[in-house]
Amino acid sequence: MSEVRVASIASLTPLEELDQDPFLVDTRSQHAMCARWAADRGYVVTRELLVHRLRTDHLSLWADVDAGLVDVFVAPSRRVLERALVSVDEFTAECRRRGVRLETAGLNEPAYNAAMKARVHRRLSMPTAGYDGR
Repeated sequence: MSEVRVASIASLTPLEELDQDPFLVDTRSQHAMCARWAADRGYVVTRELLVHRLRTDHLSLWADVDAGLVDVFVAPSRRVLERALVSVDEFTAECRRRGVRLETAGLNEPAYNAAMKARVHRRLSMPTAGYDGR
């Protein structure tokens, strides 16, 4: 059997929301959770999507599916999907119609302390200054 290819979905959430919901802002951790979920199953992440309130019919969601490069979509959780997409129910129905699985990783979100929030803030607020988040 060929390798199962995964597109991970992260929500693009404004930095201003870091204090109230750091995980939704921390796209790196969202994608890492999806990558862990995929690796635990022997799957490979071939695409990372970073979206905010995207409509189900948007071409960027389906280009790799149509090209035969994605078999499964995964998001960290339903609440990430609710932020990333205009309608999770419509997206779920479209995945079903196209024969593409939609999964949620269902892993525990990290517990953010002040230092972790500061790292996320620095990484997202200073990308043009050459800071790469390490």
